[in-house]
Amino acid sequence: MSYTQQIDGIPYKLKEPYDFSFISRYGKVFKVFDEQGINVCFGVDDGTHRYFVKFAGAKPVNFDACNGDTAFAIDCLQNAVAVYRDLKHPSLIKYVKSETIGGGYAAVFDWVDAKGIEPLNSPDYLKFMQMPIDAKIQAFEDIVAFHAHVAAKGYVALDFYDGSILYDYDAGKVIICDIDFYQKSPYIGDIGLWGSTRFVSPEECTKGATMDEITNVYTMGATAFSLFAYDDRLQEKWPLNMQLYEVAKKAVNDERATRQQSIAQFIAEWDAAKY
Repeated sequence: MSYTQQIDGIPYKLKEPYDFSFISRYGKVFKVFDEQGINVCFGVDDGTHRYFVKFAGAKPVNFDACNGDTAFAIDCLQNAVAVYRDLKHPSLIKYVKSETIGGGYAAVFDWVDAKGIEPLNSPDYLKFMQMPIDAKIQAFEDIVAFHAHVAAKGYVALDFYDGSILYDYDAGKVIICDIDFYQKSPYIGDIGLWGSTRFVSPEECTKGATMDEITNVYTMGATAFSLFAYDDRLQEKWPLNMQLYEVAKKAVNDERATRQQSIAQFIAEWDAAKY
């Protein structure tokens, strides 16, 4: 069951009603994201700037992911704020502030005029996939460069997938928008980590397994296949040279010891294979 509410004339759905009148403190709402897992998100305009407000404490329509526990969602978002601060980077959405408000917790970011590249086969996805190959290569390499920064800061990229990627077509720039579940490396987790199965490494699905920079390597290889080959890992579907295919294929090997052992090694092999 879902409930439809309105804010500034924009309808959105929740699992149960929630008073979002406090959002007016940030500005007038021009966009609501009500299917974003455990948070409800708003695009707001205060007359001078636009912001993206991520709120934990209400129950969006897909809230079953954390068994109805709003305290869990609030804790996750509070923990995520430290990650955004630590991983500040030109390719990462800019964190502005956060606070306890409205019976929950809000994190505020600068708004970016960019488009997502998922779900699969959506108009936005197809638009990105049909970009010139050089532009897609640059976007991918910017994503990898950000994850080299992630590794250097001692984090492992968990729950990274194409839904974490925005693209600003006017600026020709990729923007990473969702790193809430990145963890300090090495991270030992449990079965059931969130994320697209197209991006998740074997160790992320194995209870008690270690996740670290080698896990990040797998994620970057999976990203290459997602961006260049519609996630098809067959050689005949790969649009770049076969040397680059071999670099990406090595990265997504189920055996950790066979992958590149760092993002830096992945970058070095990728760069060498381009020429």
